[in-house]
Amino acid sequence: MRIAFSSIIFLLFLSTNVLAQSDATDIPQDIYKIFPNATRVGEMHTDIKVTPVYQLQQLLGYVFESNDFVDFIGFSGKPVNVVIGLDTQGNVVDLFVKQHSEPIFLHGLLVINDTIVTSALAVARAKLDGFVAPSNNIINPDFYEPLNFSELVDKGYIQKHQITQQNTEGLSREVVRAVDDIQSELALDGDIIAEHYYAFLSLPIVGKNLLDEEEFARLQENLNPGEMALMVLNTKGFSFISDEFIPQTTPEHLRVSQGGFPTAIRDIDFYSFYDPAFSQALPDYNEIKVLRVKSKGGLSLDQEMEIAISVPFKPSFFEQDEHLFPLKVTLPSELFMENPEAQLAKPIPLWQKIWRDRTLTISTTVVYLVALSLFFAFQQRLTPYTKFVHTVRAFSLVFVLFFIGFYAQGQLSVVNIYTLLLDIVDGFSLEVYLLDPVIFILWSFVFVSLFIVGRGLFCGWLCPFGALQEMMGILAEKLRIKQIRIKPQHHKRAQKIKYGLLIGLVACSFYSLNLAEKLAEIEPFKTSITLHFVRYWPFVLYSVLLLLLSLKIHKVYCRYLCPLGAGLAILGRFPLVKLLTRKDACGNPCQLCKQKKCGIDAIEQDGSIDYAECIQCLECVVTLDNPDLCKIDKYKKKKVPTRVKNLNPVRT
Repeated sequence: MRIAFSSIIFLLFLSTNVLAQSDATDIPQDIYKIFPNATRVGEMHTDIKVTPVYQLQQLLGYVFESNDFVDFIGFSGKPVNVVIGLDTQGNVVDLFVKQHSEPIFLHGLLVINDTIVTSALAVARAKLDGFVAPSNNIINPDFYEPLNFSELVDKGYIQKHQITQQNTEGLSREVVRAVDDIQSELALDGDIIAEHYYAFLSLPIVGKNLLDEEEFARLQENLNPGEMALMVLNTKGFSFISDEFIPQTTPEHLRVSQGGFPTAIRDIDFYSFYDPAFSQALPDYNEIKVLRVKSKGGLSLDQEMEIAISVPFKPSFFEQDEHLFPLKVTLPSELFMENPEAQLAKPIPLWQKIWRDRTLTISTTVVYLVALSLFFAFQQRLTPYTKFVHTVRAFSLVFVLFFIGFYAQGQLSVVNIYTLLLDIVDGFSLEVYLLDPVIFILWSFVFVSLFIVGRGLFCGWLCPFGALQEMMGILAEKLRIKQIRIKPQHHKRAQKIKYGLLIGLVACSFYSLNLAEKLAEIEPFKTSITLHFVRYWPFVLYSVLLLLLSLKIHKVYCRYLCPLGAGLAILGRFPLVKLLTRKDACGNPCQLCKQKKCGIDAIEQDGSIDYAECIQCLECVVTLDNPDLCKIDKYKKKKVPTRVKNLNPVRT
């Protein structure tokens, strides 16, 4: 009893030691977050990069990183890496984003969604049952004609595999010796060492010809969805199973592979309780088994595969090895048909899916841009109608903030500028920019309009944060908050700040894109427009302070800090068309528009427009075209007395 007890203790110690070498009980934090009940983790699998997670001896599931399976590119030009936990039923237990380079755009969530689904499906297909990838071809269920066994073999529907002495030529002495021992043990007289037939009963022309109707129906009941049945007959010599074979296990001497990867096969014990019921005579056989080809094995019958008989041999006294005698198998193409589900399942490019799903948003945005273009095209005819222009302006501010900004997430960013520059250097991919249709449409529109009318079309009529600042200015006017007017010399110097920020960000992006993305938080767009102020408090405080400052200094961020506005100003400094008309008296002597109407200080002392800074709010031209507002027209209505100079002044 003492010896037995000592032996048990030794075995427990040994098993514990082996477990400690292969598994880890110190659960990594990433895995613990997903599987808090885990007690140990196994080693990462060698076939695919997944880590098994256990609770004692029970497999809880697998943890993996999406970057090891997919590389869907986000708007930043880089993939999003997600750590995912998958249970044994194929359910996503939990996940978290490990790394991403997305800027302010919520469309990145769509990229993450595709990343999660595709990578999880890849793991499920490789490790779990019931997850079968749709093939381009499937078995044709209607392909059938009555054939006997020999005809099925002759047409290639059933495969015959013979191993002869000729197949042993050139092999090592140990393998040849093992084959000789087999011949001697089985008393084989002829040249044949082994003979097998392989019949995929899942093929209707094979299964229905060999099995009677009732037996074929029973076979289907024994298979899970996506699984196939392979019947193997040993008719001569060495068998694919040993004398010690245990039903419902894997045959010891049979290997099935495709593309260099082994396929899981297992006996379904089909004839343990039922006698074989064939509809025709089969060759005399020594052994017969019906094997289950697991769905997770991913075997495609329409593709070339390899079925091999393995013969064990001993390279040395202490070693055990096996030699494979393979048979290349390619089933005839007429057995298969094009899979309509696979055609439907062919993934369309992600950007096309996004555009299709956002049809209404895209249409509404395009309609607004067309209307805005027409408004600017006929601007000079419309500006005399002061109330109409003010109404259009008010509608535009509301629409841009709430629809394009908060709803459609169409806030452009300086990140787009240096991402584009990096792509030009590293290799441009249009598909990356198509991932967000609203952003793509707006950038296309803005880029063209920059050279036609300048930066004002975006900064005054398309920027959500700009609209929010302007609303703050309107609120300040209603509350009669006195505005701070920056002195001209200080204003000119302060304008240069945004250009310095732009140069710094672009230069930094070529050094480190991640650092440049962090520094781009100088833009309050992500906090205010994208995340609706739901963010860590320092970011919210910064955005709120800018808006509060806008109550005192009109559009302070746009004028002095916006690096995006600086980039657009550089490109739109010299527009082809200057729509803002001026009069000879503008600037000299009249300073009304400069002093009272242009809140952004884009009118020079001489009355000309600085198109690099102008947001084209149209206040100056509305004033100019309204005789009740324009001082020049008012002065013309008055009779100005002629002054007579006194040529001989009297000294007193």
